[in-house]
Amino acid sequence: MSELPVTFAASGIDRCTALRREPARLAGLLSSAAARIVPVWQQRCLADGSAALLLPPAQLGLGRDDLARLTLLGRRGDDVLFAIDLAEQEAAGLGTARFRPLPELMGALDAADAALLAYARAMINWQRQHAFCGRCGSANRVEEAGFVMVCSRSGCGARSFPRLDPAIIVLVHRGRRCLLGRQPNWPDGRFSTIAGFVEPGETLEGALRREVREETGIETGACEYLGSQPWPFPASLMIGFHAEALSQDIRLADGELAEARWLSREDIAAGAVTLPPQTSIAFRLIERWFDAGGGRTLAELGLGGPPLRLRQAPAAG
Repeated sequence: MSELPVTFAASGIDRCTALRREPARLAGLLSSAAARIVPVWQQRCLADGSAALLLPPAQLGLGRDDLARLTLLGRRGDDVLFAIDLAEQEAAGLGTARFRPLPELMGALDAADAALLAYARAMINWQRQHAFCGRCGSANRVEEAGFVMVCSRSGCGARSFPRLDPAIIVLVHRGRRCLLGRQPNWPDGRFSTIAGFVEPGETLEGALRREVREETGIETGACEYLGSQPWPFPASLMIGFHAEALSQDIRLADGELAEARWLSREDIAAGAVTLPPQTSIAFRLIERWFDAGGGRTLAELGLGGPPLRLRQAPAAG
């Protein structure tokens, strides 16, 4: 079965893992014409229209002495790419209005640039979250071109490495209908697949069955892995499945969903609900099931939803 086409996955980057342990070579590359910087400011990314803006180090005043601030992302074509977490005054020099939240850029960027910015943002976020040692609380220092955080206290030296939170995401189906749900803070009519984090001691299949049962009361049987999507909000890996339902009576037990519905292909084609955007693996899971029914495809119907805008909680009064 072909892979699901998903956003944030097709970066075209050679990550150059061995280079992370060669600071002298990295310093030389940073000084070369091939070096380009991917700036991140307050988890926002720099882009112009459909393209990420990659800056020469000199534009940010960066030289060999700044190597410890940079994270080696790897090579893409002729470029050697580094990410940097900009301070307020550095971002101001580039015009902070040009930095935009990554979710706003998802539909505008081409696949390679969307994946590149997600990669850079995820690494910066991980470093920020691990500024201090989880064992003794001392400050960490960055090593191996941004991919290892090492405790600075003598006698501790604990090392931290980039981590992801695995989460299952599943389209449950039964006969000619599929199961979709709406979270309480989503707009009315906005529905998606069921998802949740994998807990310690669980298999992916076990997490799938638990999440579907907890959120909807539906029991599931056979499941099929279809693909995955890096999801840098902040650091998840969405692992996508189809699963067969063994029951049909919906019971919203844990408060995660405001609604859940069984929907036929005819319901979806008629626009009974707003679907997730085409940039999400949730849409791709629905699309794979929908298109298997024959007739016009989901893409031909143009039913992918807009980027999600969460409802604001009412002000306390």
